[in-house]
Amino acid sequence: MTTQNENNTLPPKTCSVERLITMEDDVKKVLAGEKTATRRNGRYADPGEIMTLEGREFVVENVYSQSLGELTDEDVRREGFDSVEAYKQSILAYHPGMPWLPQMRVWVHEFRPVQE
Repeated sequence: MTTQNENNTLPPKTCSVERLITMEDDVKKVLAGEKTATRRNGRYADPGEIMTLEGREFVVENVYSQSLGELTDEDVRREGFDSVEAYKQSILAYHPGMPWLPQMRVWVHEFRPVQE
């Protein structure tokens, strides 16, 4: 896995942390503790940034690049899915017509509650 987790090696953000988790089902998974990571086409947060969902704060702990072909079942469990195939089908349903290319790179954002 190729990781870039030092602030000085990360490229500029392409969006804001407020847009990191926006879908209602994903918000529910985060609040229930079932989702501790999300993958995006761009970089939405820096390590240490705070994401607020329904009044609860989550700190972004790690941000790195990963190819879709590198995804493991463990990776997608942190996304709230049981298998890579279930995750893939969900993403393709959100983005009709998008090809699933193993070499395509995404940005992984890992986070945890600020207080439990």
